[in-house]
Amino acid sequence: MESVPVRCPACRRAHAYSAPVYPCPCGAPTAPPVLRGAPVVPITHRTWNDDWVAVRCRSCGRLDQWPQPELYCPCGTVLRIPVRPPAASDATASPADGSRSARPSHIPLPRTAPPPRPAFRPRPIRTAPDAVACAALYLNWLGYHDAVQPAERSPERIDLRATGLVARVDATTRPAALRDVECLWLHALSASVTSVFFSLAGYAQDAEARADGLGVPLFVMDVTGTPQPANSSADELISTGA
Repeated sequence: MESVPVRCPACRRAHAYSAPVYPCPCGAPTAPPVLRGAPVVPITHRTWNDDWVAVRCRSCGRLDQWPQPELYCPCGTVLRIPVRPPAASDATASPADGSRSARPSHIPLPRTAPPPRPAFRPRPIRTAPDAVACAALYLNWLGYHDAVQPAERSPERIDLRATGLVARVDATTRPAALRDVECLWLHALSASVTSVFFSLAGYAQDAEARADGLGVPLFVMDVTGTPQPANSSADELISTGA
């Protein structure tokens, strides 16, 4: 699904947003068509009509209700992402097409808005073990509550593991290289998990470009122990959490 640029009106932070994909009753993946360039709206209160949008399946033509796309900014603001409304012909869908009903029946799981995260409490970094410990705290803050350091470091240089995730923490004084990013991604791919990279010295330009293409979240850490996102994948991870 193609991402669209979104800027939070509260903190002015830029995000790359992709609408979630749900299965239509016919089995085809369906996503609300995000309206590129339209201003986003902070959500201050919720109503049923605002939380659902009409979307037509491109495969079977069924018109039904789907969750309104939202983005959770790290500043605590919840943003409603505008969606392109159905064409006029969609409003008169026949019963065979699945006309709009008062309540959707095909959504696999109800959507609940997670509470805003508390502010991350960093830990000063003085040594390489401090950097790993700080990264573990940050992953815990993101929702990976079982992030731990392996008893023995693997040849792939995995510093932290959690359910569905592996992470590397580079505490050296040189920017992380292209090979570092690719090795982490390949290990995560073979294990069918997500990969995350933390670095104290940043990243080489080709490493950043490769991470963008592979969808690897990159974070830069400083001596205060506050990880900062270094690419759009990291922004998305902060927005969605574990």
